[in-house]
Amino acid sequence: MDGIRYAVFTDKSIRLLGKNQYTSNVESGSTRTEIKHWVELFFGVKAIAMNSHRLRGKARRMGPIMGQTMHYRRMIITLQPGYSIPPLRKKRT
Repeated sequence: MDGIRYAVFTDKSIRLLGKNQYTSNVESGSTRTEIKHWVELFFGVKAIAMNSHRLRGKARRMGPIMGQTMHYRRMIITLQPGYSIPPLRKKRT
């Protein structure tokens, strides 16, 4: 569970849910095989494809010092038909 940070819910990722593709941000040092193994083990699903891209951290200023946030990797996981991942967070009432 250390590899996956959180699920991503953007316009594109919500559109991809119809194609049985799930999007999440993962640790930048994680590999595709590690994430695929973890998703299959934890959720009990079969992944047929994994796409990933690396996102750079954003520049941030703290007074006179210029810094940046951490880099991270975004994975798009395609599951076999018939499998799905339940919502990761419950709605607040």
